[in-house]
Amino acid sequence: MSGARVESRPVIGITAYRERTQWSYWNRDADVLPTAYADAVADAGGSPLLIPSRPDAVLDSLSRLDALIISGGPDVDSGLYNQPRHPAAGEPRRNRDATEIALLAAAVSAGTPVLGICRGAQLLNVWCGGTLDQHIPDDLEKLHHGANGAFAPRRVQIKKGSWLDSALGETNSVSCHHHQAIRVLGNGLRATAWAEDGVVEAVEMEGHGMVQGVQWHPEEAQGSLLFGAFVEHCRTSARDLAVSASASRTGGSAS
Repeated sequence: MSGARVESRPVIGITAYRERTQWSYWNRDADVLPTAYADAVADAGGSPLLIPSRPDAVLDSLSRLDALIISGGPDVDSGLYNQPRHPAAGEPRRNRDATEIALLAAAVSAGTPVLGICRGAQLLNVWCGGTLDQHIPDDLEKLHHGANGAFAPRRVQIKKGSWLDSALGETNSVSCHHHQAIRVLGNGLRATAWAEDGVVEAVEMEGHGMVQGVQWHPEEAQGSLLFGAFVEHCRTSARDLAVSASASRTGGSAS
């Protein structure tokens, strides 16, 4: 990792969807991602890099990244938390689950900053041994998303003293589109934000640096605040690592 790169734009990997996609004459499987993710990272001063769903081929990319974003998307496979699939849940994307779990495990082990968004927060919870509510309307009157793919504004209460509090403040209006949510919190995670109806809207991993998950979609609204704080943390962390590595090579302190 070069010091020049760290000072310019930290490289932020973003996991991509693998979906049937149509363009021009073609209708084929493709690795795709809504442009809002890459734009939010770039606008915050980061350099976005898309990561496809290939668990056998992507782990080496982690060493080239300053941070990892696990993006939103289809429902996490309920088999990963030993539950049958709810009729309202979508078909699992097992290659994507496997890819993102492998990346998440490697990132946490390496101390690489992680931000999980919507599905990404849910996957983080499942990887830590937690479970999901597979269809929120079964338990609550309020839906957490709008009709026809719209994002619904929701007010969230953020835990005082959390990293999220430092980024957004104690209350904030966010953009949501999810019908699943955390039910049982995973080991080593703590909740850091809640919706008005009590649904957990954000989590962080205790004792592992920057590992955050938010149920809402900050790339759709409030992106400049959350992505800005995340990218700045990544820039600072990468700079510190570069300085530490330089000092280790020279056998002394680096200025």
